[in-house]
Amino acid sequence: PGHIPTSPLQKALLAAGSAFMALCDPYRHDMVAVLGETTGCLALPNLRDKMKHHPEGYRILQERPRIRLSTLDMARLRGLPDGSLGREYVRFLENNKVSPDTRMPPKFVDDEELAYVIQRYREVHDLMHTLLGMPTNMLGEVVVKWFEAIQTGLPMCVLGAAFGPVRLSARKLRVLATELVPWAIRSGRNASCILNIYYEQRWEQPVESLREEIGIFPPP
Repeated sequence: PGHIPTSPLQKALLAAGSAFMALCDPYRHDMVAVLGETTGCLALPNLRDKMKHHPEGYRILQERPRIRLSTLDMARLRGLPDGSLGREYVRFLENNKVSPDTRMPPKFVDDEELAYVIQRYREVHDLMHTLLGMPTNMLGEVVVKWFEAIQTGLPMCVLGAAFGPVRLSARKLRVLATELVPWAIRSGRNASCILNIYYEQRWEQPVESLREEIGIFPPP
């Protein structure tokens, strides 16, 4: 539902236009979403293949769970112990005043399974913030984008990682260059595929334990 068939030329035009708009305003999530869909032709099949060859990832592809307010028991997650994935995820949502329901459904991905892969990537994005301990300000978003760029290979993430820092102050740029980006890159390379974790079945797991399992180094 909502799929809009497009030719390669139309995808290229959409990619160019959305890239320009996203660079002008990184908080235009609609343009970032279009950019991800129209430029992910190589990265998305690779991510799908990684999921298909992993037991947990394969089960996610088969069951296609969704992370939305309608599927989350927020009261239960809020009642979990401090430090657990579920409790810290809800804390992240509340502290940053964000909602999982703001993730747009894909429109320009022609393959249904690949459309789910990019939908899943979008819906676990806030969980990446939670696991990496990063807020939703520009500095936090850039760090998460560096991690996701290494993990996914999505051009949208690479673009955000490369051009996001231009809006940061000199002090934040120093912290980014000397501490946060090297850590994000090392963690991205060391971590197993972030789409192969069935997060909905890991709410009780401590964040530190899940970081260690995935291969994310402790935040600096």
